Amino acid sequence: MSSCGNTAPRQGSPGQPDTSRQIGRLIAPPDSPKLGIRLRPLEKTMSLPEILERSPRLALYLADIQAVLALEAQARQRYLDETGDDVKAEFINGEVVMNPPARLEHVECEKLLLKLLDTFASRHRCGYVGHEKLTVSLTRNDYEPDIAFWSTGKSAGFKPDQVRFPAPDFIVEILSPATEARERGVKMDDYAAHGVAEYWLVDPARRVLEQYLLAGDRYELALKSGSGEAVAQAIPGFRVPIAALFDVEENLAALRRILA
Repeated sequence: MSSCGNTAPRQGSPGQPDTSRQIGRLIAPPDSPKLGIRLRPLEKTMSLPEILERSPRLALYLADIQAVLALEAQARQRYLDETGDDVKAEFINGEVVMNPPARLEHVECEKLLLKLLDTFASRHRCGYVGHEKLTVSLTRNDYEPDIAFWSTGKSAGFKPDQVRFPAPDFIVEILSPATEARERGVKMDDYAAHGVAEYWLVDPARRVLEQYLLAGDRYELALKSGSGEAVAQAIPGFRVPIAALFDVEENLAALRRILA
């Protein structure tokens, strides 16, 4: 029997929109077959918001995005309610991402830099330094950066029982094989989108520091080195020998200079 009068049902659970298909089209790169169209040369230079503004499907995309975000909000609240202090995890793009135990070189590098930055911030009363289990909550995701700094203006209103914190001025991530892709990918993009002025990536295995500064809504590499000095732009006056992030004696010498 012919069924030409019927249409195929949408995929997904009953009562739920098929968000995966629409979102797949939405996030596809320009000129992708997933979009179902060939972009003209002018459109290839347009931003995603500009492309969407011109699309007759804008309202459909919006409805599907809102459905995705509503489900994510529920999952995010469960993550915040159920994740204990002894669990190192982050909520990224709708998923709970568990972080593996850190290597000793990671822990030592973090400890050395944290000591210098926290001492500097306390000595000059210029802001608050957080680390490890302190949660940075952005519009979609929750991160636990290795080290973060908030200026006095941002941190003055922090409360003792606070567990979620806004975007800081400065973030450091210590690289490890298990997390490097996220720290160079989604985290870098998200931190930049939320105005984190400066981002350091420190590689304890290669003993190299990469310093990124915010330019518009993207980071630009300002320094990549295993020697010399790193001068923070988001924390006026904070400068450290790169060797002090990896060597105890160099670290002690830098600490004495901060306290002098």
